[in-house]
Amino acid sequence: MAFYRRADDEIYLPLIRKVIDQRPTYGYKRVTALVNRILSSEKRPSINRKRIYRLMRIHGLILPKSGEARTNHEGTGKVMTLHSNTRWCSDGFEIKCWNGEKVFIAFSLDCCDREVIHFVASTSALTQRHIAELIICSVDKRFSCGRPSRKIQWLSDRGSIYRAEFTQEVARSTNLQPCFTAAYSPSSNGMAEAFVGTFKRDYVYTNDCYSAGEVLKMLPGWFDDYNCKAPHSALQMMSPKEFIAKNTRVN
Repeated sequence: MAFYRRADDEIYLPLIRKVIDQRPTYGYKRVTALVNRILSSEKRPSINRKRIYRLMRIHGLILPKSGEARTNHEGTGKVMTLHSNTRWCSDGFEIKCWNGEKVFIAFSLDCCDREVIHFVASTSALTQRHIAELIICSVDKRFSCGRPSRKIQWLSDRGSIYRAEFTQEVARSTNLQPCFTAAYSPSSNGMAEAFVGTFKRDYVYTNDCYSAGEVLKMLPGWFDDYNCKAPHSALQMMSPKEFIAKNTRVN
């Protein structure tokens, strides 16, 4: 396919390459968002995504398709909410290091603004006490009084560390309402699962995860980058922090 060229294309190409060099897993939509952030900081007009796509296509910068066919599944309801602090979801995952060590991580994610509120990490399998810590720290970060005035749903899978009575007691004591996915239906917590996929693709697989110690050092920066800089299509290509700030000003 032949693409037309414009005289000022070469002005934008270095910006595109700069973004891709730092974030090689980004497609043209997220590249457009970050290029426009740079242009905005320089008080220059923004560029539309069609033009970004054309430039990336011409110069071989479009990500190849994975080739994986999507499979249909039956969900059990919508996870996304219209307001922050209505439902939080949580999940756990592990990172396998090059030297054979593992890092086990669990996180809390707001189902509206997509911010990772808090995370816990360990070099050994997570326990119910790790999840209790996650709950308490998440509430403390969102509410200065240490407790929301109304119940917040706490959605997770049916793992034993989430279903443990101690974990549920801690959740209820902080005014969280434990909710669990239906049996054999992990897709019911699809937002948390999607985050895990994004996090591994954008951070884990693009960095040198040689040892558990190195990963533990990098984790805070990765989560901070996701919250503060990573554009999200469901947030109108804003990062979670940008989305929260905008809605705070409006409200």
